Amino acid sequence: MFVIIGFAVVLGCVMGGYLLNGGHLGVLWQPYEFLIILGAAVGAYFIGNPKSVVTHTGGELGHLFKGPKYKKEDFLELLTLMYQVFKIAKTKGLLALEQHIEKPEDSPLFQQFPKFYSDHHAIAFLCTYLRLMSLGADNPHELVDLMDEDIETMHHEHQRVSDAIQGMADGVPALGIVAAVLGVIHTMGSITEPPEVLGKLIGAALVGTFSGVLFAYGFFAPIASGLKHIYHAEGKYYQAMKTGLVAHLCGYAPAISVEYARNVLEPEYKPTFAQVEEATAALPPA
Repeated sequence: MFVIIGFAVVLGCVMGGYLLNGGHLGVLWQPYEFLIILGAAVGAYFIGNPKSVVTHTGGELGHLFKGPKYKKEDFLELLTLMYQVFKIAKTKGLLALEQHIEKPEDSPLFQQFPKFYSDHHAIAFLCTYLRLMSLGADNPHELVDLMDEDIETMHHEHQRVSDAIQGMADGVPALGIVAAVLGVIHTMGSITEPPEVLGKLIGAALVGTFSGVLFAYGFFAPIASGLKHIYHAEGKYYQAMKTGLVAHLCGYAPAISVEYARNVLEPEYKPTFAQVEEATAALPPA
């Protein structure tokens, strides 16, 4: 919703200010200028990015309108799951988790938590490190480094689209100048025409510069920035898992390990201590 409102404000203020100043919208409709700028930008996007980035761009733009994948209730569910996992590990040992780790798709434990159970990447992340811990990897510092690298790799994988769109935003103003220069060339080729014709041609050329700057800083750059904020918010899901796992490995009680994990979350998505306590108290026996 805020994305749509933002686009409307950008267009409304720019065009409204132009109209209030006595401008005519018809002069701004220069489809050939738009073709030069946007067509060249799309072509450069194809050249400068791998196929995986290009094919995932549409889905990521849809992601921008939907907002972050994880909501506050999803983080509460994650903390509750971790509490149950750590409780089993504390009372029965990590080997009691082996059936859940090796076949998570059949795990009745994970099935109690639908959002987590439907997230293949989250399951793979948690099970990977629980498996390492059950095999004897008990050095917290080494696991932290490994998890950081894993999270960074996932973050980079997602952020490639936002980086690509930011690159487009950086290049579009220059393409607007290209369109303007071509318009000037066209004008110079028509120098014998009367002033009213030359005025229209010069105006069309200047629309190229205007459009390039507007597309870059009014649309593409904010889209790239918005995607980066979404990726950062979603990365906290994995940061919470990492923090909880490390705290558990250090020997803390399940409630304390979960509290460590809760405290790395953004305020917007962080459940209260009372909410976590209530959710964990309602869990069935481990």
